[in-house]
Amino acid sequence: MWLVAAAAALPCSGRAGSLQPYAVVGDAIPASLTGAAGDPARGRTLVLNRTSTCILCHSGPFPEEKFQGDVAPDLSGSGGRWSEGQLRLRIVDPSRLNPATIMPSYYRVDGMVRVGTAWRGKPILSAEQIEDIVAYLVTLRQ
Repeated sequence: MWLVAAAAALPCSGRAGSLQPYAVVGDAIPASLTGAAGDPARGRTLVLNRTSTCILCHSGPFPEEKFQGDVAPDLSGSGGRWSEGQLRLRIVDPSRLNPATIMPSYYRVDGMVRVGTAWRGKPILSAEQIEDIVAYLVTLRQ
């Protein structure tokens, strides 16, 4: 069953750009948010960039990074554990899968509480950035 995420269709100003509409099917968002595949090299850069916050909580196959998180699953093998669509939903809005998660919804603006003034009405990541991260994570098969 297709459930259109109405909140994703709302316009959004700011550095991350407008939210693109998407459909959640089961535990995944099967279609790219941009209509195109992301760039795995840019995705890796984003995962390691502390402003995207990935490695603040996650560890992974990043030997050059001394300080990696340990409160969330290791990203090693994520491409073998989840499909591209499952990874996309886990980044876009992980609370759909686990309402108690501490992982932020990187592409959601509705229903948020305790959001800093600079971030109100804006997603943390753009659709392109999410697609880049998904493209990178699917390469992590082991």
